[in-house]
Amino acid sequence: MLTPMRYVFLVLAILISLHYIVSFSNENYGRATSLSQLKNKVVGSPATTAAPYKTPVSEDYRTPLNVTSGQGRKANAAIVILARNGDLNGVVSSMKQLEDRFNKQFHYPYVFLNEVPFEENFKKQVRVEDLTDSQVQYGLIPKEHWVQPDHIDEAKATESRNQMVKDNVIYGGSVPYRNMCRFNSGFFYRHELLKPFQYYWRVEPDVKFFCDLDYDPFLIMQDQNKMYGFTVSLFEYEATIPTLWKTVKEFIKLYPDLVEPDNAMQFISDDGGETYNRCHFWSNFEIGNLDLWRGEAYSKFFDFLDEKGGFYYERWGDAPVHSIGAALFAKKDQIHFFNDVGYRHEPFQHCPQGESHKRGKCWCDETQNFDYEWYSCLNKYDKMFE
Repeated sequence: MLTPMRYVFLVLAILISLHYIVSFSNENYGRATSLSQLKNKVVGSPATTAAPYKTPVSEDYRTPLNVTSGQGRKANAAIVILARNGDLNGVVSSMKQLEDRFNKQFHYPYVFLNEVPFEENFKKQVRVEDLTDSQVQYGLIPKEHWVQPDHIDEAKATESRNQMVKDNVIYGGSVPYRNMCRFNSGFFYRHELLKPFQYYWRVEPDVKFFCDLDYDPFLIMQDQNKMYGFTVSLFEYEATIPTLWKTVKEFIKLYPDLVEPDNAMQFISDDGGETYNRCHFWSNFEIGNLDLWRGEAYSKFFDFLDEKGGFYYERWGDAPVHSIGAALFAKKDQIHFFNDVGYRHEPFQHCPQGESHKRGKCWCDETQNFDYEWYSCLNKYDKMFE
């Protein structure tokens, strides 16, 4: 049980985190895609011991490719970071942890994406700090993949943004944030630099990786035919997606054959698809198979959503869009919870429990774990496999 004093500290920490995020929300796109209102609730109730998730890991997964001899296995994968030049310090922090905890042994390449060219100082600092021995590529996002499309009625979009600002909706007035959500929903996987790859790990500035990862998660995805991997799941902010599920149902009615029969509808709907329960995977962390997004089903799905204009008339985030797409177009057992990846993106974190915590030499506090808090959706993921 948490003492009253610990509750006070937790509430203060959350409020400070939210204040920080909101203060920089208007132009900063490399951040969380959704946050709760946290009304009359406290994130940090007594921790519940996580279910005994176990990723089957053979020694083959723990043996990094020997770059010199060429022995060992490696998936066709890249680490993807969407960042601005001003995100340099946050990028350095995230990369340093990811390298120390995982990639210094496995040497997966990095792909950086930005809607403007990366400055030489950005590139220099990534190298000067000796952050990685892996290949690093810098990509410019095509304008047509980033800016608000011509079919959007700007007067209508402006009215919606103004109302969201009045309603104190996070990122409600930001066009750059909407551009980011649309780009991550439908275009990042189309970038020229990502075309050679099959798998990706999405990393954002200013995140934390708490545990040693002594196996290759990309090989888990490859060998076990996984399509989407996550660490945190929660409810979406309802004010940002008032018509999203109505639009999803229209799509399902038009294209029922595109929906995977053994899908994960149970994760996103409590009544067989009649309504959306707002559960989604927090997409600031994703390990995924790019074929999921490149396939016919998701491609048509994104185009349908994009034409409706909800990315700009409302504030559809890439987290619910990706989550609904994964739930509808992948088999439920192709969605994987990476329980042993300790991870934090303010203000939520997944801290591995028990043996996983010990094995990973995790430095997070096991009691500070979001998995089964009141705003988490992990229990709905669990129920799919009961």
